[in-house]
Amino acid sequence: MQRIGPSMSTCRDALALAVWAPSVHNTQPWRWRVQPGRVDLFADFRRQLPATDPQARALLVSCGAALHHLDIAFAMLGWKAAVHRLPDPARRDHLATITFTPRPPTDLDIRMAAAIHLRQSDRRRYPAVPVPARDLRAISRCAAGFGAAARHVPEQLLPELADPMRQAGQLHATDSEYQAELREWSGCRGKSTGVPARNAPGPRSPQELPVRIFAETELSEYTDSPDSAHWLVVCTPHDNALSQLRAGEATSAMLLQATYRGLATSLQSEPLGVLGLREQIRCTVLRNCAYPHVMIRVGTMPRAAAPLESTPRRPLEEVIDA
Repeated sequence: MQRIGPSMSTCRDALALAVWAPSVHNTQPWRWRVQPGRVDLFADFRRQLPATDPQARALLVSCGAALHHLDIAFAMLGWKAAVHRLPDPARRDHLATITFTPRPPTDLDIRMAAAIHLRQSDRRRYPAVPVPARDLRAISRCAAGFGAAARHVPEQLLPELADPMRQAGQLHATDSEYQAELREWSGCRGKSTGVPARNAPGPRSPQELPVRIFAETELSEYTDSPDSAHWLVVCTPHDNALSQLRAGEATSAMLLQATYRGLATSLQSEPLGVLGLREQIRCTVLRNCAYPHVMIRVGTMPRAAAPLESTPRRPLEEVIDA
């Protein structure tokens, strides 16, 4: 008996939203398979960045973000998704099987789906415009639904976060393989992957929390004042593939919640690809209580700020298996 589910056209509409999920260096390391009554998510390890992400943690976090985007997209289209994570122990790349039951969309489903197209990675400095505490709490709470947590780093602990980030930048500055990888995925023009130069700002002063510096940078800062971003560390009590996938889902939920509330966000993960620096963040910022997977910058960008150009995405034909 054929399983009842969304049509192929509906699945393509949902996937067209899911692929707008953020991914490390905009590699979009996912593949999808659509069958009657189900959609399967696979990691595309051919798109792993060995120098940037040697353990493929960021790749799985990226796929988790796409999985949550898909959930939101189907909810908006009238289908409740049931997600079976890591369904095949024999296949490391098979991350999820998703099945469906019909359910009318709620107002919140529609708003979160709209946030997918509104969300952008804004890597500029955020000016000193207050972010309401209730918004930060609401964003952080999103992680709990995925077995993750979000640690809001207080101002007095920011130096503990800045130190491994500076060390990562210094280490990578002399790493020829990392630099070659960065050049391949930076300043991309006329391509459907990578980080365009127009969306990457230049280096910051030594007094500021460092962010990843791409090979080509053309994005003008809105302000010369120090960055006033709030920093959230997405973490889980365990450190395995399921935790990384869940952390990605939590990250997506937090980003969409922030966008819904009119806030700017960007992701940072550079020191987390270096085992010793990741452990340093776990010991200092997280007090040995959880494993970090990604950092989220949150702030307020005034409406007068120049709009960002869209970061490209691969066509669906490249990410859906026949």
